[in-house]
Amino acid sequence: MPRPLRLALSVVLTISFLLVTSPAQAAALVRVLRYDVSRAAEFVNVVNQGAQVWNSSVVNVRLMQGSPASFVVIADNGWPRALPTSLGRGTIWMGRQAVDQGYSPVRIAAHEIGHILGLPDRRTGRCTDLMSGSSAPVSCTNANPSAAERAEVDRNFAGSTPLIEFGRVHEDR
Repeated sequence: MPRPLRLALSVVLTISFLLVTSPAQAAALVRVLRYDVSRAAEFVNVVNQGAQVWNSSVVNVRLMQGSPASFVVIADNGWPRALPTSLGRGTIWMGRQAVDQGYSPVRIAAHEIGHILGLPDRRTGRCTDLMSGSSAPVSCTNANPSAAERAEVDRNFAGSTPLIEFGRVHEDR
């Protein structure tokens, strides 16, 4: 085989190899977290919507309903709160009290999932900040994390140390 043809074939094979293996390598970096909504009562759909918000916002983690669960969601009559035990693990309580006061259920779900993903409360009062929680007005229905919040979750699941305190209940009141 002539040398120019061997060189061209080598380049084509190398590029083909890179195109085939790069997506697989990238997919291997995505951490899948399963969550259990069997005790979430009327909040099952909003928890699923909150999970979808995060799935469309970050690249290093994917949330899927199922088992074995990394975190569980429970409906109760108290204030919404989360107990992250480690990155991606813990318990969320979808408290009816905040919903009864007019807060957006999908925003609440996305906010509490944010704690499981390693984000602390940040009482900025801005509706654009998902982790501002109840410091934003009751009229705020934004369930999307800010660019900074999205980047922080991606960094958390790429190996950075999360800023949240694990093993403590986070209640945003």
